[in-house]
Amino acid sequence: MPKHFFVRDIIEERKPLAATARRAGWIGCNIRLDRVPQSGKIFFVRDGQALPKETVLDKWRQTLFLRNESTEGRGWLLEVMQCVDALGKSEFDLDEVYAFEQRLRQIYPSNKNIKPKIRQQLQVLRDNGYLESVSRGRYRLSASR
Repeated sequence: MPKHFFVRDIIEERKPLAATARRAGWIGCNIRLDRVPQSGKIFFVRDGQALPKETVLDKWRQTLFLRNESTEGRGWLLEVMQCVDALGKSEFDLDEVYAFEQRLRQIYPSNKNIKPKIRQQLQVLRDNGYLESVSRGRYRLSASR
């Protein structure tokens, strides 16, 4: 998983170690891979076979644009990418992504403009080659994904 996919939302704090532990009070964490979009899960080996180096590097390069985003901006992009992944298809309508409005509202309760933010994030993903615009309000995952 490239480091630009590490945002606060995927890190889950564990309970502190007990007072009887050698490192009493130490707090570890879990990395919630279920909160990482599919494009952030880059395999070196799949089904027991090593993947070609160029294939792995190409997949990594496709999301490098995330490094240029602020932490909050990257969080929004990753959430919208997860929504797109949850649709489970390569072509989709804006209304299908709007169906995740309530979920996003729970994650970002102070944002009162969820639908415009979804549109904005889809445009950023489009501008960076992650998505292609098919027609007004219709998108397709980039073929290079």
